[in-house]
Amino acid sequence: MGANAAPLDKLIEQFAKLNGIGRKSAARLAYQVLAMDHANALDFADAIRDAHEKIHRCAVCQNFTEQEVCAICSSAGRDDTTICVVENPRDVTAFEHTREYKGLYHVLHGLISPMEGIGAEQLCIKELLARLNDGVVQEVIMATNPTVEGEATAMYLARLIKPLGVRPTRLA
Repeated sequence: MGANAAPLDKLIEQFAKLNGIGRKSAARLAYQVLAMDHANALDFADAIRDAHEKIHRCAVCQNFTEQEVCAICSSAGRDDTTICVVENPRDVTAFEHTREYKGLYHVLHGLISPMEGIGAEQLCIKELLARLNDGVVQEVIMATNPTVEGEATAMYLARLIKPLGVRPTRLA
């Protein structure tokens, strides 16, 4: 029998499942949740539930959205000749904060990583290729991280994209 009450242990376990959260950080977060008044704790739980129930992938770029098509893809002011390919939705947010890039995005939701058992078929690559068939897109910018997995994914995509008459470029 552990030193903590079972619901506390369960809360710690759930926080520890989050990427980058170790057991000590998970315990710290769990104790913070317990320190909240009841109304704030319920608001926190509702926010998690709402996010899971209301947010899904954009039908075009695979970014997270509440609508069928996200605000970026449905904006008439974006440059639809350029697509920036990123690993995850956080990357879209980072690019948008710069206010420099005016093109469209495509979120892969991961990188090719044979060591972790992640192949190209588990990423949103077929959705990207489907976007390149209309002749509008002229350039696809690979904005994956400069890791082994990021480089491998960018090279794989470049080999698929080049024959379609679209210029693959790499973010420096």
